Amino acid sequence: MANRHLSRSIVLQTLFEWDFNGAKQDIDLKEAVQRNIKEFAPGLEDDAFVFSLAEQVEKKRTVLDEIIKKAAPDWPIEKISVVDRNILRIGLAELLWSERSQVPPKVAINEAIELAKTFGGENSGKFVNGVLGAVYKEMGEPGKDEVSKKKKDKEPVDITKLPIEKFGGALVYSRDGANLYFAFVHDVFGYWTLSKGHIDNGEGEEEGTIKRIKEEIGLDIVIKEKLGQNSYVASHPEKGKTLKKVDYFLAESDYVPLTLEVSGGLDNARWFPLAEIPELRIYNDIIPLIAKAVEIISKKA
Repeated sequence: MANRHLSRSIVLQTLFEWDFNGAKQDIDLKEAVQRNIKEFAPGLEDDAFVFSLAEQVEKKRTVLDEIIKKAAPDWPIEKISVVDRNILRIGLAELLWSERSQVPPKVAINEAIELAKTFGGENSGKFVNGVLGAVYKEMGEPGKDEVSKKKKDKEPVDITKLPIEKFGGALVYSRDGANLYFAFVHDVFGYWTLSKGHIDNGEGEEEGTIKRIKEEIGLDIVIKEKLGQNSYVASHPEKGKTLKKVDYFLAESDYVPLTLEVSGGLDNARWFPLAEIPELRIYNDIIPLIAKAVEIISKKA
């Protein structure tokens, strides 16, 4: 829609004022929206979209900022310019919660990039593209198959030439009497997943994984065997594309309370009995690892 870019610009102007003044609760966001529509877009017919998007960003700012922290770990939220962080909030809100028939994921990302090019600094477009692209990848790239012919004709990424980042993770299980439990962490995208962390240079895969699990959820684990490896291309706002390789292990620990490390990307950690796992929202590439782990444990029982 022709007016949507203008509408998003009004939302950005309003959020800029709100954020610049400390995101104070006593600032009437609706009144600010009305004032900006009157000043910059009199007669705008899409005002309901403007009010809805601005209100959504205001109400979910904490969640949005946590996602930004995870997608851009080298950039503390307060160090990102007021313009750029509010463009990211707008883009993320549309990417995560808009009706995809109205705002497809690629449209949400491209519109945010256009806002960055128009209102941000020299590198804002690249930065916004990197952050939103990383989130889109974490979401499983919804709508990826609905690409245009032009997109299909583009040269594919040669992953053999990408720098590699190594990670180690574990599906940790424990027994409490006759009951079998598995440890999961919950991320800010709403998924239960496996604890993992970056493997430092010079660390072995198992050694690094044991350390990262201890740091992230406070468990002392004993690795039983390797479950597999997941690889994916990720976009960093500054470093560009990298190939992330995550080695996952089956590990055992005592059944003790989990202690979640303060993290921008995670908000919960808990044990689940095996019977409850099918009801969890879990990434597709993690499900085969869980199935393999259950099979291994069953054979050893």
